[in-house]
Amino acid sequence: MDTKFEDLLGKTLVEIKSDHENIWFKTGDGEVYRQFHSQDCCEGVEVEDVIGNFDDLIGSPILLAEEIIHENENPNGIPVKEYQDSFTWTFYKLATNKGCVTIRWYGESNGYYSESVDFEKVE
Repeated sequence: MDTKFEDLLGKTLVEIKSDHENIWFKTGDGEVYRQFHSQDCCEGVEVEDVIGNFDDLIGSPILLAEEIIHENENPNGIPVKEYQDSFTWTFYKLATNKGCVTIRWYGESNGYYSESVDFEKVE
């Protein structure tokens, strides 16, 4: 089954764990989702920044689950990095009635490898 980030819409999160390479989302009905990058060879993709507080997403239904992709273009307010050959900024926005969080991923490569972020249902 193809899992999309938007599948979190309407679900209630009970736990979120993260590092710079993975974010795990656990729902109230026991489902676990993982956001990550499937490493191939010569690319780097990781969480660049989290804006907001994950605690604002716990215990209330998700009202917004949105993915925004910027390929080879820096979004407004994002400074240009040195040696940007091929790159992708991927923003994931989640919101409840308590607040919102934006997860900002940055991927870079020589242009021949994927810079995308993957999302899968683990359990």
